[in-house]
Amino acid sequence: MPAGSGTAVINLDIEGPVISRHLYGHFAEHLGRCIYGGFWVGEDSPVPNEGGIRLDVVEALRALAIPNLRWPGGCFADEYHWRDGIGPREARPRMVNTHWGNVEENNHFGTHEFMALCELLGADPYISGNIGSGTVQEMSDWVEYLTRDGDSPMVRERKAHGREEPWRVPFWGLGNEAWGCGGNMRAEHYADLARQYATYCRDHGDNTLYRIAAGAANDDYAWTETLMRQISCFGCEATPRTFFQGVSFHYYTIAGTWEDKGSATEFTEEEFYRTLLNARRVDRLISGHSAVMDCYDPGKKVGLVLDEWGTWWNVEPGTNPGFLHQQNTLRDALVASTHFDIFHRHADRLFMANIAQTVNVLQAMVLTDEQERLILTPTYHVFEMNKGHQDAASLDVHLRASGTRRTVDGKEMETLSASASVRDGAVLISLTNLDARESVALGLDLRGGSVGEVDARILTAGRPADHNTGEAPDTVAPRPFEGVETVAGGLRLTLPPHSFVTLRAPLG
Repeated sequence: MPAGSGTAVINLDIEGPVISRHLYGHFAEHLGRCIYGGFWVGEDSPVPNEGGIRLDVVEALRALAIPNLRWPGGCFADEYHWRDGIGPREARPRMVNTHWGNVEENNHFGTHEFMALCELLGADPYISGNIGSGTVQEMSDWVEYLTRDGDSPMVRERKAHGREEPWRVPFWGLGNEAWGCGGNMRAEHYADLARQYATYCRDHGDNTLYRIAAGAANDDYAWTETLMRQISCFGCEATPRTFFQGVSFHYYTIAGTWEDKGSATEFTEEEFYRTLLNARRVDRLISGHSAVMDCYDPGKKVGLVLDEWGTWWNVEPGTNPGFLHQQNTLRDALVASTHFDIFHRHADRLFMANIAQTVNVLQAMVLTDEQERLILTPTYHVFEMNKGHQDAASLDVHLRASGTRRTVDGKEMETLSASASVRDGAVLISLTNLDARESVALGLDLRGGSVGEVDARILTAGRPADHNTGEAPDTVAPRPFEGVETVAGGLRLTLPPHSFVTLRAPLG
């Protein structure tokens, strides 16, 4: 018998804020094997590629309807000088990546390669500019090089390097983690710089930039308030102009300490629950930053951007500590599914989120190995199963449950998580049971409408620590879920322990 039971009430005819597709964004930094050996293999590689970009990675990400990709960092962004990455590759200067492994890289993957990657992916580029060690002119020139048409020094330089037409670049980051690796600045100092740099990151032609100010770590609400006080320039023009359109913050989930974060694959049940408790903390953080923003922007014109999130574990044994390579288990997938439920509830303010990172680093979508195999991680499957929420209207889910709470580190944690949305005449419901041992009997009370035949899928495994490898790539993979029963007024099912289930059905 299931240890827990509950009811989820969903009003199918009362639509909430639209869930921005950009909440399913990604992040690719020059870190470890994310770019080199991940996205980029070079044109001479035996791995199938287009212009040096690895095509099986592209194909896998296109299946997720990847909406945007953030690059080149991260901490790397504030030591990256974009001119080193344009022109003939053999003539590009080398540099040392002082943040990640102190390794030398050849700059073969630069601006043109990144934009080609985004075009192959069908994803919007999100470029993080260098405030920490760069200049206002350097960033202004980069925007012009990318997005201006007609004739100008930057346009002529771009055309000389083989790109006639400008690109569309919707998203522009004004530095990264300015409180830390991006310059160790005070909030007041960075806020002034953000205004200055934003002024010279101009909209060229019909390319309108969504400028994102580098925001807080975790719960530093004072940093967010300092930025929000700077959002508009009243009196400097006939019409007030907003300096930036988004404010970011970063939050990572760990089970231990920053010195010893814990193993990705070997963990106790206590560490499993502590991880999920810490993952659910993002709800409170989003609420806190949103409350600060509401004081200055009640109309919610400025978006909150969580452009780094995910799990962070000790690196895999035998790998470079600076490469942040970790395995990815069912536990990581449940962290992701829980995050998405929370993101959906905050769709009125949260505009973008970018998981760290896309390939071979931290909570990656895909892993590549020395046999040139591509491994889809459990987290990848959560993104794929949930992609129907992108640009859908959110639906409130009212949970009433018993036997679904646990005490973790002296705090109560709900082990049942859910969200729902409607788009194109169909409803998508996502359900997560975070209990490591017990199942949950759940009734779905669907009001204001009815549903047709349900397409149900489940992601689970024998243990929360199970993961995929080159030898066993489908240990954790979605499968059809047969346990959904149609009843008067809704649906009924039992969620197995440590499982993620999606239900998709046409509206009646």
